[in-house]
Formats: sequence, structure tokens, C-alpha cells
Amino acid sequence: MVHNGLMARPIQFETDQARERAMILFWRRGYQATSLPDLLEAMGISRSSFYAAFVDKRSLFADCLDLFARRTHTLLDHARQSHPPVGALRHFFERTFARANEAQANWGCMLVNTVVELSGVDDNLSAQASGHLSDVQAAFQRCLVDAGYSRRGAAELGAFLMVVNEGMRVSSRRGLARRQQLERIDVAFRFLETARA
Repeated sequence: MVHNGLMARPIQFETDQARERAMILFWRRGYQATSLPDLLEAMGISRSSFYAAFVDKRSLFADCLDLFARRTHTLLDHARQSHPPVGALRHFFERTFARANEAQANWGCMLVNTVVELSGVDDNLSAQASGHLSDVQAAFQRCLVDAGYSRRGAAELGAFLMVVNEGMRVSSRRGLARRQQLERIDVAFRFLETARA
């Protein structure tokens, strides 16, 4: 690209890979505890490249929230392709809680973490994360409708599953053992079966 007769310098790094590294750091540490020098080190880029590609820390964090949400929906979509609707939900919970990467298992959920951290601090970022959580809850509800629950029942139980989801993700931050996570998932899904009976 040429500007005023000069060749613009291309950005010399892979932006998707850099964003992925930033997302992992934000997920682990949170927004406020992650400094710009931390990001530059994790992403392996210079300050000037950072500003050229991502504008600022807040804009990058907002992009990372969207990326995390897309990954969450992808996990559920993949589960829907190989399991019946309720089985897909259970697989999603087990995959994201009890079978997650061991290092990531205690990080909770970036979306839930953001609501907890930034509510009353940065309400726009908190609302962005909350909106993504509402979208996940709607996906839970669609699974339940497909499984034969009434629309009202699916809405109520989808909300219940989101409460379970949020609570377990907060509790995972304190190192809840995988066996205990699986036990709680089992209780939640036994309740779902009882509610359908």
C-alpha cells in the first residue's frame, strides 16, 4: 500500500496469533491486572505494532471477549454435531469444566470473570460479556427445545443451566477438583431429566 508516494510498512506479525495470546493472558489475569508491557511480551510485538494493529488495550480486550465467545459457541456447535441435544449440553459442560486443559481449568470463564471484575468499573465491557453469556443461555435453550422440552420449560431450564455454568466457573477459580465438578454436573443433568419427566 502506498501513501503520499511512500510504501507503508506491513505489520510484521500474525495478528490472529497475537490476539490469541492476548486472550489467554486476559483470561488468566483479568483486564485490570494485565498491563501493556505484559501484553507486548506475551504477544511478542513492539508497542508501535500493537497500536497500529489493535488501537489500545481496551479495544483489544473487547476483541478478545468476542473471540472467547465464538470459541464457546464453536464447542457447543461441535457437541451438537455428534450428540443428541441434552447429551450435547452435558458434553459441553464436561468438556469445558472437567476435561479442560489442566492449566486453564482454574481460570474460570473469561466472560463470567469480566462481569465479576468490571461491573461498576467499565459497564460497557461488562455489558459486552453479559450479552455473550445471554447468547450462550439462548443456545442452551435451543438445545432443550430440540430435546422436547416446552418453550417455557426450556427457557426456565436454560436459565438454570446458566446459573450452574456461572457458579461453577467462579468456583473453578478456587481450584475445585475435577471429581467435584463432574459430581455437580451430574446433579444438574439429573435435575433436567426429572424436570422433563
